[in-house]
Amino acid sequence: MKRLVNWLDDRSGIRGLVKEALYEKVPGGARWRYVWGSCLTFVFFVQIVTGTLLWMFYSPSTQTAWESVYFLEHQVEGGWFLRGVHHYMAQAMIVLLVLHLMQVVIDGAYKAPRELNFWFGILMMGVTLALSLTGYLLPWDQKGYWATAVATNLMAEVPIIGPAIQKIVVGGVEYGHHTLTRFFAFHAGVLPATLVGLVVAHIYLFRKHGIHVKERRPRRDCYFWPEQILKDAVACLAVLLAVVTLTIYFDGAPLGPPADPSSEFPARPEWYFLFLFQLLKYVPAFWGAVIIPVFLVTWMFLQPFIAKKQWGHKFNVGFWWTLIAGAVMLTFLAVSEDRANPKHAAALKEADWQANRVIDIANKEGIPPTGAVSLLRKDPENLGRRLFSTHCSSCHRYNGHDGRGFPVSEKQSAADLAGFGSVTWIARLLDHDQYVSEKYFGGTKFKDGTMVKKALAKYDDEEKKLLPEIAKLLANEAKLPYESPLEEDKREELLSLFYNDDGLFEDGRACIDCHDIDSEDEGSAPDLTGYGSRDWLIAFIENPEDKRFYGKKNDRMPCYGRDGKLKPDEIELIADWIRAQPGQ
Repeated sequence: MKRLVNWLDDRSGIRGLVKEALYEKVPGGARWRYVWGSCLTFVFFVQIVTGTLLWMFYSPSTQTAWESVYFLEHQVEGGWFLRGVHHYMAQAMIVLLVLHLMQVVIDGAYKAPRELNFWFGILMMGVTLALSLTGYLLPWDQKGYWATAVATNLMAEVPIIGPAIQKIVVGGVEYGHHTLTRFFAFHAGVLPATLVGLVVAHIYLFRKHGIHVKERRPRRDCYFWPEQILKDAVACLAVLLAVVTLTIYFDGAPLGPPADPSSEFPARPEWYFLFLFQLLKYVPAFWGAVIIPVFLVTWMFLQPFIAKKQWGHKFNVGFWWTLIAGAVMLTFLAVSEDRANPKHAAALKEADWQANRVIDIANKEGIPPTGAVSLLRKDPENLGRRLFSTHCSSCHRYNGHDGRGFPVSEKQSAADLAGFGSVTWIARLLDHDQYVSEKYFGGTKFKDGTMVKKALAKYDDEEKKLLPEIAKLLANEAKLPYESPLEEDKREELLSLFYNDDGLFEDGRACIDCHDIDSEDEGSAPDLTGYGSRDWLIAFIENPEDKRFYGKKNDRMPCYGRDGKLKPDEIELIADWIRAQPGQ
């Protein structure tokens, strides 16, 4: 072994390199405040390793990017963990950058003769933020797509050259394949190479000028090895454990639904850009995108010269603390406003639903050549809830919302259709207080109709006990996929109750007195034959003014099929979606 080491040293000078690296003097001894630079170097190394492994699975195109990330997450053993470590290590890098920067500023390590090294550090921070921004788009999911759209739109605010810069970055006038490939080239090639060069130069300048000590301590100097390296190793291990813990706790990095320019999404940047997002609510876009950033960058590069004055260093430190406090406050405001916004919460819930839905479909059916986004565009459940939201929710509700979880500004004026046709839904319908409530017919003219005046309002206690049995019979007509059908003997028994064969209901209070249930075109109220079944519901949506239903008594319900407001397949999608779920 000794001969091998001697041979290597003779050809490479490795002993001198190791000695140069390990035996640098640390004035005043090893300290925990010096660990941040080593932690950043460690994190960057982990990012290169994990990023290279991710690259082996990634396919940068609009029809394969999300799909390749999905494959890594759900088909490759440990892929979720690999991507999670890369994701959370990137966020740890931002935190460590701020800590390292503040340590340098507080200690005055940016003053002469260390100005150049400080400027290299500022450039490294900018490149790291650019890495975060470009990496955000690569999964090609909704969150990354729309957040990138917001960020690149700010480029257009730069006078004269802004629109041209935006077009170059985007790769045209629309976000698509060229946008993705350009961001990938920057994220995986240009920016890491730039950062490597800056890191090498930064370390060289750091070693040239040595460690800056804010104030001497009554301790002897020591070498970098072993005391400071031990502290650095412990700090790096703590960062790694924190990242691994986050990865396991959150089951890896999030993956939203595939990017779809035709659908909306609550665009928000990652948490470390939220302060800028919030700032743009208070200042014109030109100020937020151009004036303020240019001022801050200029001030950062002038800090070493400002510090030459007696008050300069204190001013710089105070300004940095003010800047950080302002960023924290703006981030807090952004988070608080989003939490207090029910529409934003509903949009996030909708995005989670879509993400889980498309992954579930992909797991069962695979992904077609047209890409994963086509799975959602063709998914009956997704289409049904969207059609309900668009065409039905202005009057009806689904569990109090529009069918997709969004609150509706219009007042509810028709029944809530969550669980429509089920035993529970019909049993509540037959309760007088429920019937006249907003949840059922309280917002319609039927609130004061025959059903209420001649039946529900007059039922005595004995008759009310029979109504749940009627509900079972009518629910059996619906043949809902989540409820078991009645045995034939039980159905015949309940039919006898519906016809009031035993006279259990007073005159005028029995269902058969108004409603038909045997397709004989009798009765003065909607025909309940097949009530709530697929065919019944489709026919009702098509034309509620048919004599089988409300006829001329129809109260504002559009005739979607008769008047051509919806296509037949769209009506079927709405009917199937309403019937598919037990009201959750």
